Amino acid sequence: MPALSARFSLAAAMLAILPGAGAHAQQAPAADVAWNLVQDLTTQIGPRPAGSPAEARAREWAAARLKSLGFQNVAIEPFAMRAYRRGVDKAELIGFAAQPLAITALGYSGATSEAGITAPLVYFPTLAALEAAPAGSLAGKIAFIDHAMVPTQDGSGYGPYGDVRRKGPGLAQARGALGVVIRSVGTDKHRNPHTGVISWPQGIKPIPAGAVSNPDADQIARLATTGQPLRLHLTLTGQIIDNAPSGNVVADLPGRDPSLPVVLVACHLDSWDLGTGAIDDGAGCAIVTAAALRAQAGGALRTIRVLFAGSEEVGGFGGEAYARKHAGEPHALAMESDFGADRVWRMTTNFAPAADAVKARLAAALNPLGIVARDGTVEGGEDVGAIIAAQKLPVIDLNQDGTHYFDLHHTPDDTLDKIDPAALAQNVEAWTRVLAIVANQAGPIAAQ
Repeated sequence: MPALSARFSLAAAMLAILPGAGAHAQQAPAADVAWNLVQDLTTQIGPRPAGSPAEARAREWAAARLKSLGFQNVAIEPFAMRAYRRGVDKAELIGFAAQPLAITALGYSGATSEAGITAPLVYFPTLAALEAAPAGSLAGKIAFIDHAMVPTQDGSGYGPYGDVRRKGPGLAQARGALGVVIRSVGTDKHRNPHTGVISWPQGIKPIPAGAVSNPDADQIARLATTGQPLRLHLTLTGQIIDNAPSGNVVADLPGRDPSLPVVLVACHLDSWDLGTGAIDDGAGCAIVTAAALRAQAGGALRTIRVLFAGSEEVGGFGGEAYARKHAGEPHALAMESDFGADRVWRMTTNFAPAADAVKARLAAALNPLGIVARDGTVEGGEDVGAIIAAQKLPVIDLNQDGTHYFDLHHTPDDTLDKIDPAALAQNVEAWTRVLAIVANQAGPIAAQ
């Protein structure tokens, strides 16, 4: 990969050749803003686990950066949430085929003692196979849940395969398991386990739960075919912490008409602790910030508000807190960037037919960038979902290519060098073109 100076120059050059970029770039060099923001966030702060001191430092850093870029009404809005603090993560097969495994605890995992637990390992090829297991059948055992996630451009596999992590541990606990291990929810072949949060059913006591890397999961799957009994020694000593401090950072670029509902663009500031949160979601914060500055550089009609949400990774607490605090403020539209830094390839909206004219303008602006407009289900995003639901807002999704996103997602490989500066610049340009249209729409932007 090129050195940082070369990356910086490449991003600037890419921006310069994008149609319509020159005039904006003179007022607000978006490539500089975006690259510098994600570089500094991931370098000066590093990993930013929800509810941690590092996340608190990130909030202070973000507020200062946004002020220095000219944002107004910059505020840190605190809230309390349930956090997870990692401890010792270790696993090894013992007895037959004794060997260490690359493992990471999942968010909100229960804890073992420092000595760990040792128990028979029971292999389930799918989540459905675990669901079919009788009650009590896993008493005194550790469940292993396999699956076969494959890459897709739109990332649609994350829903069903992610249920292995979200729901699997609760299902294993309900069948009496002492602990649970899953194949990482990821599409890479590296020996990097993927972390992520568990959705425990209400009232259930968490059991130790971890994810092994895909190569280690392959190893377990092969061993399961031998018919030999497998035993696992598992040590996961992390802690669940209630009432941990977190918060959002909110900042405005005021429009010419402050009476109009604001356009909300969002990302999340927290990250998992294994990497430095470059693609998830430092890049998203860089994209929305740079694009908002460019779109507002000529004095847009509407205020553009940026939300750097906290504690997204463990349950979307920041988005919920924002919706509670700002429930009385009218919003015109909400958008989020939280799918890495690869190129935008598609725009989807939830606009009603009455908004076809606005949609056509958006499509025409994006088409020269290789972005197609398609009808489809909008996601919005975890950080804007609550305010979208509360105010029934129009949504625009700028869908990024997710073919390789789950190679890096929630792993130690989520680092700055994985961001392509040219792709980052294309994201900024796409977002700028969209925001320049919607922030200058005098009437309702779109009806659902």
